[in-house]
Amino acid sequence: MEEHTYSLFLGCVIPNRLPQIEAATRLVAPKLGIKIEEMKGASCCPAPGVVRSFDIDTWLAIVSRNISIAEENGHDMLILCNGCYGTLIAGVHELQDPATLERVNKMLAGIKRKVKGTSRAVHLVDALYNDIGMERIEETITRPINARCAIHLGCHLLKPSDIRPWGTVEEFTIVDELVKLTGAEVVDYKLADMCCGAGGGLRSAELKVSLDMTREKLEVLKQAKVDCLVNVCNFCHLQFDIGQVQVNKEFGTDYQIPVLYYTQLLGLAQGFTPQEMGLDKHYISVEPFLEKIGLSL
Repeated sequence: MEEHTYSLFLGCVIPNRLPQIEAATRLVAPKLGIKIEEMKGASCCPAPGVVRSFDIDTWLAIVSRNISIAEENGHDMLILCNGCYGTLIAGVHELQDPATLERVNKMLAGIKRKVKGTSRAVHLVDALYNDIGMERIEETITRPINARCAIHLGCHLLKPSDIRPWGTVEEFTIVDELVKLTGAEVVDYKLADMCCGAGGGLRSAELKVSLDMTREKLEVLKQAKVDCLVNVCNFCHLQFDIGQVQVNKEFGTDYQIPVLYYTQLLGLAQGFTPQEMGLDKHYISVEPFLEKIGLSL
C-alpha cells in the first residue's frame, strides 16, 4: 500500500483542550496509509481572524515560520482545524509573491530561519478525498454506522474560495461523501452553512452572542432529529460540545446532541472502540448515539 507522509500541524486547541481528536486521527491514519511526521517547535498558526486583523507582518512572520518547519521535514502540512487551515493556506498563497517572500525572509533571518512557500497546506478532508481516495477509505470500513448524521463544515474550510482546492459552498460535497462512506445517513438541515458562533474572536469577546448563534443551530438540529453532529474543525467541535453545556446553562435549554469529529466517526466504522476514539472525554454524552449503532462506553 502506498504511503502518504504529512507533517501534522496540531495548532493550539487540539493539544490543550481536545487531545481525543489528535488520538483518533493518529489511530485511523495507518489504516489509510498515512504516515505522520511531527512539526517540532510549531506554534499557534496564528489565528486568521485575530492576529492578521491587527498586524499583517506579525501574522506573516509567524505563519511563515510554521511553514518553514514543514519544509525542513520535506512534506506537506496535514491540518485538522479550519482556522489553522485558513491561516496556513493563506500564508502559502502570500509567499508565492516574490516581494512578500523576500520581506518575510528578512524578518525570519533574525531567528535564522528561511521559508520558500513550497509545502502545501492540506486540510484533513482534502487529504482523505484527493490524496488517499474514497476506494482506499472504503476498504477500511468494517463496522458501518447506521445513524442519522448532520454535518457542520465551518467557515474557514471553504472561504475564501479563490485559494481553496475546491469550488463554492454550493458545489462542495466532499464531507457529505466521506460521512456516507461510513454507512451513515447525511441529514440536510436549515442553517447548515451558518457559523458555529465561535469564530473571529466572538467566543472570547461576546460569549453570550456566540452561544446564542450556537443555540440557533442546535434548535434546528434538534428539530431534524439527528443522532449526532459531525464536524471537521476542532474549534467548531469545542463550540458544539463544551458550548452546548454553556448554551443549556445560559438559556435554560436541554440540548443533548452528540458531537463527533470526522476521524472519530471513521474510527468507529473501522472497528475502533469508543474509548479509543476518546468519546468518553466529551462534555455532551455520546451514549445515545453509541446505543443507536450498537455500541457503548
